[in-house]
Amino acid sequence: MNSVRPTTGRTLSYPEVGATRLGPLPDGYHHLHHTTLIGRGRAVFDAAGEAVTTWRMHRGSGARVRTGAVRAEPGARLQVSIGVGPLRFTAPCEVVWTAYEKDRTGFAYGTLAGHPERGEESFVVDIRDDGSVWFTVMAFSRPARWYPRLAGPLVPVLQKWYAKRLGHTVRRLAADRYWR
Repeated sequence: MNSVRPTTGRTLSYPEVGATRLGPLPDGYHHLHHTTLIGRGRAVFDAAGEAVTTWRMHRGSGARVRTGAVRAEPGARLQVSIGVGPLRFTAPCEVVWTAYEKDRTGFAYGTLAGHPERGEESFVVDIRDDGSVWFTVMAFSRPARWYPRLAGPLVPVLQKWYAKRLGHTVRRLAADRYWR
């Protein structure tokens, strides 16, 4: 089942809603595309997809997630925060699309007012014809607040690091679930 958030009454902080679903990513933003091999087989795919869509991936990577939604569904709002004390950054988001398909599971969220960036980020698990399971983070973003502007070229480096961390987390969570 695929779902896309309706575009009427939009409160998202960017106009290109849904661009991470099929591409291309819009011009004028920093682009991120990172893929991680998770494992092999349907059981690994199912476990990885569940970890991604139930926020376990974010929580397992050390982020705090505050939401009333049990799993990713269009329109679900959440706050993702990382860091500690005065260095904790909170990012309000809204799920803009989901994919619950036979060979592809995931979602994207878009930024809301108060997020340090403007843009969208997707988290997708897919199983290929050879049985390999892959996790992909795709995003486009640009600074919305003063501190990411000040950080300049460090922001894409941190985003890439976090995407890699998420990939490792999904791999670990899928393996833990698979071996239970």
